[in-house]
Amino acid sequence: MKHEMDFGIPLPDGTRLSARVWIPDEAESEPVPAILEYLPYRKSDGTIDRDDTMHPWFAEQGYACLRVDRRGCGDSEGLYDDEYSEQELQDGEDIIAWIAAQPWCNGNVGMQGISWGGFNGMQIAARRPEALKAVISIGTTVNRYTDDIHYKGGIQLGENPGWAATAASWFSVPADPKLREDWRESWLNRLENAPFVAERWTAHSDRDAYWEHGSVCESYDQFEAAVLVIGGQHDGYRNAMAAMLENASGVVQGIMGPWIHKYPHISTIEPRIDYLGLALRWWDRWLKGIENGAEDDPAYRAYVMDSVRPDPALKERPGRWIGLPDWPSTDVRPLTLGLGAGSLGKAEPFQAEIETDLTIGRASGEYFPFGFGPGELPGDQSVDDARSLCFDGAVLEEDMNLIGAPEVTLTLASDAECGQVIARLCDVRPDGTVALISLGMLNLQHRNGFDRKEPMVPGEAVTVSFRLDHSAYRLPKGHRLRLALCSSYWPYCWPEGKAFTLTVTAGALNLPVYEGMGQEIAFDAPPPVPTRDSRQLREGAESKEWIDHQDGRIELIISGDQGRREDQGTGLITEQAVTERWTIDRDDPASAGVEFTWSRGLGRGNWGVRTELILRMRGEAEAFVIEQEMRAWDGDTLVFEKSEEAKVPR
Repeated sequence: MKHEMDFGIPLPDGTRLSARVWIPDEAESEPVPAILEYLPYRKSDGTIDRDDTMHPWFAEQGYACLRVDRRGCGDSEGLYDDEYSEQELQDGEDIIAWIAAQPWCNGNVGMQGISWGGFNGMQIAARRPEALKAVISIGTTVNRYTDDIHYKGGIQLGENPGWAATAASWFSVPADPKLREDWRESWLNRLENAPFVAERWTAHSDRDAYWEHGSVCESYDQFEAAVLVIGGQHDGYRNAMAAMLENASGVVQGIMGPWIHKYPHISTIEPRIDYLGLALRWWDRWLKGIENGAEDDPAYRAYVMDSVRPDPALKERPGRWIGLPDWPSTDVRPLTLGLGAGSLGKAEPFQAEIETDLTIGRASGEYFPFGFGPGELPGDQSVDDARSLCFDGAVLEEDMNLIGAPEVTLTLASDAECGQVIARLCDVRPDGTVALISLGMLNLQHRNGFDRKEPMVPGEAVTVSFRLDHSAYRLPKGHRLRLALCSSYWPYCWPEGKAFTLTVTAGALNLPVYEGMGQEIAFDAPPPVPTRDSRQLREGAESKEWIDHQDGRIELIISGDQGRREDQGTGLITEQAVTERWTIDRDDPASAGVEFTWSRGLGRGNWGVRTELILRMRGEAEAFVIEQEMRAWDGDTLVFEKSEEAKVPR
């Protein structure tokens, strides 16, 4: 096959995008379909290992594969403006049209991707470019406000500034000088024009037009391409599969496995599946027109996870695969369990208070685990339950299977104009450990809609309802369900600027109980994953530590150093490291703060550059203060330095 590291794609405005391509030799005489993966994550070094596990194999099966760096990132020309911007999506349409017009392409194009590439794949599909016939979207969402890394239930996530720091660091490194003669000039231009996204994302605290853009829930009826949506239950993105099946036009299928934020064939949690074979079946059906019955596969394939002892470093999840012919499924019925005084399942009058407790959240795990560090998954929930308002169900007399999104309804009042409530659905195991099943939260000022805030009337009771994340989970006989409520969950999400007390007087938990047998299905195990030849020049290290200071401060320090590595194929030497410092005073919600320090290096031979990004965010009673510093060195010479600061009202 033809393989190039810098295959140029011209855009209508003259900007040249850089693509890594694999094109079968036979395409010169007999055009083939094309598969596009369109990302900002640096094809020459950022995703090169992962790309090698997929694109060459698809090319061997008769597909032209293109891994394209988006405008202003990696080896492509232009400037980065924001995630999923109008420019990015229009460029995506132009890329597809250009590919379809090439003599080696038969006019049929598919898109695949995880996270950023999963988002923009679905977003571009909703714009209906003529040549786009099929999409595989992994680790994705339909709603950029409620289900992305920025906000959840109207509450700002800790990962909002975390992701802003990560993205700024990712895009701070230049193009490969071997591919771009103007690498230095374009690099400095990128650094000077990089957007201050930490301010932007924090300033849009309601679901306004900014978040509506790119949210495919605004255009469910626009889908014409066949869409396969895949997600993992140990990922932060768990709801897109059901949402697309319930609402989108056209051919849609969903798969929910036990994975983290990874492609299903390289997840660090078993069982992995043969993603390549699964994807090939999808591409063959919708890009080649092969009648292989892919459209008759179950609409929703879910891995029903068995209960296991909580382990933040879990490597394997027992369970079974089932296939549901339709979603919503007639085999899933709602079961409503009323709340009483500490009880779940018997509605009775009660009154209970939830006070602001800033120590709750240590067992939360990461928003979306990547397989880094000493443990990213939720731990034993007992430590957080001990300080939460808990409602326990009776010991189960038979197994209970849950498939879908639980929903919580609460009647409560706040003694302040603000308030938030976090709900965790837990599995209380006979051995005394408590496992997290699902999580949801609500900013009470968004109780009547995410497009606006409405202050609470102190002391006035309101009834609110909100969903928890989708799950597929088996609770064995002898276990109990627990609903745990709290009003702060640091550092998973940001607390309010002042303490408040919630008074809960009624409520219910609605469960999606699966009562069918389900079509037993199985996926093939993935074949061995190819690895690139590389040399580790310096080993990395990972650590995570909680510190309780005598003065009442709580500190979480997370360090991730991936070492220094030389790719033997490209000769590029890369290194990256991050340190996160989360702090809060246990008696002052407004004291919450975080500092991210990212360092990245890129080199080859005697040439080398490095960047350092520091982002700090701290709370005040009525605002957030955000500071960002960027520095860049060419060799030992400091060539760029920039500081930015913003104060954003809550």
